[in-house]
Amino acid sequence: MMRPSTPLFIKHWCLPLLALLLTTACSKKETQEVPIGKAAQGTLYLDVYESGDVEAIKSINISSPNISWRYGSLKITHIVKDGSEVKTGDTVLVFDPAEVRKAIVEAEARVEMELAEMVKLKAQQQSDLESLKADYEVSRIAQEISRIQLESAGYEADIRKKEIELNLEKADIALVRAKEQIDNTIRIQNEEIKQKNLAIEQDRERLKEAYETLDMLMLKAPSPGIAIIARNGNSGNKFQVGDQTWTGFPLIQLPDLSKLKATVQINEVDIAKIRKGLQVEMKPDAFSDSLYKGEVISVANLAINKEGSNKIKVFPVEILIKGGGRHLLPGMTVSCRILVDKLENVLYVPLDAIMSDGVEEYVFKKTGSGYAKVVVETGASNTDYVVITKGLKEGDQVALTDPFAQPSKKDKKKAKS
Repeated sequence: MMRPSTPLFIKHWCLPLLALLLTTACSKKETQEVPIGKAAQGTLYLDVYESGDVEAIKSINISSPNISWRYGSLKITHIVKDGSEVKTGDTVLVFDPAEVRKAIVEAEARVEMELAEMVKLKAQQQSDLESLKADYEVSRIAQEISRIQLESAGYEADIRKKEIELNLEKADIALVRAKEQIDNTIRIQNEEIKQKNLAIEQDRERLKEAYETLDMLMLKAPSPGIAIIARNGNSGNKFQVGDQTWTGFPLIQLPDLSKLKATVQINEVDIAKIRKGLQVEMKPDAFSDSLYKGEVISVANLAINKEGSNKIKVFPVEILIKGGGRHLLPGMTVSCRILVDKLENVLYVPLDAIMSDGVEEYVFKKTGSGYAKVVVETGASNTDYVVITKGLKEGDQVALTDPFAQPSKKDKKKAKS
């Protein structure tokens, strides 16, 4: 039996075997589990996603009272629970009244003491005045006697007559001095009464101020709303019982829940897309199944440093929340989708389908026997999809990962398991 020649052997047996091996190898690569996307024709929304905090556009601040330093520090002894609903007139915060009550006791004691001293002063003045009036009466009588003596001294010797005239002059002078002393004493007494009344009035004013301060230590809600507790600048935590504050510092905010806004910080690479009037969709992190509508109402002109980073620049953007509802409250975090543009009747694929080698962009299009590399041209994109302007048609299926990439060791372990 003749053996086939070597070239014939290779042609009939080796080449088919090699083809089988190559087919098997490619088949193994292509039979890996590859996520698939589809080219779709329709409307594509261009958007920017960012998280923000809910705030009230209008709110009432309840601040610590402006009280005198004489009453010591403002120490919180009671504060309403953060986020609780309050009605007009409800007590929301109380400061320690110990120093003020002590001042009230001291002021009342001073007023009582001043009043008692006033009674004593008036009695003493009355006694002194009566004594002076008695002296005046004695002087008046002495003058009258001297005048009578002078009138009846017609036949007296000249020496005696001169003596009587001298006594009359002395009596006149004594009477004038007694009258002047009474007048001066009355003026002095009136001034003493005036000064004492002034002291009493001052003590009464201090007492009135102390009572008013006592009322000021109890803060009440001027309107209904949700009480939002402010943060203590020293600790960074919200104010609580035992904290001390200074006068005029905002402690509780009562937001107007009928008008809410969300403030987001847009990265500088996206800020050119944002403008007033853009529509926004928002979902609160606390209940993500709820969807709220909004509108951009303010875009900052100046960038600021992103919190926690000196290198990243962001622009604050304010979004008016339409129809906030009862459950959306200031302080909540919301995920915002700002609808930048709306592209009608465009072809788009998932963003993950686009590959690049640095020169051109391409996709792996699914075919009957596997995947084919197809060069594409792309247009606008959002966070999920990109517009295809050339290279695909509606309904084409594309791989979302490279179907021919070698699996990692980790992926191999998962496949075996």
